[in-house]
Amino acid sequence: MKFSDLSVEALNEQNESLSKQYQQYAEARLNLDLTRGKPAPEQLDLANDLDGILNGLYILQDGTDVRNYGGLLGIPEARALGGEILGIPADHILVGGNSSLTLMYMYVASMMQECWLQEANESNSEVKFLCPVPGYDRHFTICEHFNIEMINIEMTSTGPDMDHIESLIKQDPMIKGIWCVPKYSNPTGVTYNDETVQRMARLPRLAGEEFRIMWDNAYAVHHLSDDPDRLLSLADLSLQEDTTDNVIMVASTSKITFAGSGISFIGMSDSGLSRLEKFLSASTIGSDKVNQLRHARFLQNPNDIQEHMKKHRAIIQPKFELVERTLTEHLAGKDIASWTHPSGGYFVSLDTQPGLATTVIELAGEIGVKLTPAGATFPYGKDPEDSNIRIAPTYPSLDSLKQALEVFVVCLQLATVQQLINQNV
Repeated sequence: MKFSDLSVEALNEQNESLSKQYQQYAEARLNLDLTRGKPAPEQLDLANDLDGILNGLYILQDGTDVRNYGGLLGIPEARALGGEILGIPADHILVGGNSSLTLMYMYVASMMQECWLQEANESNSEVKFLCPVPGYDRHFTICEHFNIEMINIEMTSTGPDMDHIESLIKQDPMIKGIWCVPKYSNPTGVTYNDETVQRMARLPRLAGEEFRIMWDNAYAVHHLSDDPDRLLSLADLSLQEDTTDNVIMVASTSKITFAGSGISFIGMSDSGLSRLEKFLSASTIGSDKVNQLRHARFLQNPNDIQEHMKKHRAIIQPKFELVERTLTEHLAGKDIASWTHPSGGYFVSLDTQPGLATTVIELAGEIGVKLTPAGATFPYGKDPEDSNIRIAPTYPSLDSLKQALEVFVVCLQLATVQQLINQNV
């Protein structure tokens, strides 16, 4: 039965029962963490063969000694790996360290320095970015660092609202970019449909030559089913539309091998890559080529990647199934929350009734279950509805996850019941 259909008496009974459960969990002194999408220790163990894989063989086929200086763009073998993951030619790839976030930050810094900031000063305006929401908090942090104004764009079941995007871009020439996680989006799990990707490829025609599509394909190979989502190639479509200079593609091995010692990739047109290489040359001679070679030896071909990711799936799929089972068992039919059912990626996105996300997260935190802060999936940390909660089930063990979810559904129901009681006072 819907909670909203309950009488005041029935709501008070629910409040009493849920409060007792809450107190029992409080007495258990739990210490559980669902804050970030980290690989579990068992997932990290899958890549332990990286240790010692080179066996003293540090010389590439072209004679390059990876132990020495040089090679800002990365070794050919690692660039080929990045090209395989991103679906673009290897010679369009620059290889970085373990964080794709660093590459995105540096790219935005280069554009601010080279053109965006000057245009903003000349027009007495701010550089602006479009931000599909809910979205990835660290994208928003980059914008905040550079004082880039962020504009919320609703994420739909097919991708960001393209009608809204196109309308805004036509009106405001200072909109210089958009953040995209196109496959198994963080945190909704949405994969952009064909029409969305096609319209994305045409978008720079409306926005101007300095507009950038930041295509952060972090979960490109992170499937949770035998029937993975299909994503059209933005690279191919942008080539057809003559907008390749406007597309910046990013990925990493952070959730494939070692999160703390992976390699990252950024891909773009020839001219864009030359610009970025020149910009980066002032701060680095190149990333860790030894680690690049380790990864290239570990993941030598597409089949290696596919087989390795099947092992990841075997570990985390049961955790996503547990989330779905628990939420359905405790929340279905009560009309108090809705949630996503991802077929890949690292998150489940849940929406409470408006005004409750902060309360639910605080209630859980007070008894030892840490959740991603309310508002984190929105620019400036402000969810207009205060309703979105990002659930990150990958890191904890199944037993710990089960405990955390049981606490979570009690907190959500308790907050909802108390809100309804207050509304009826």
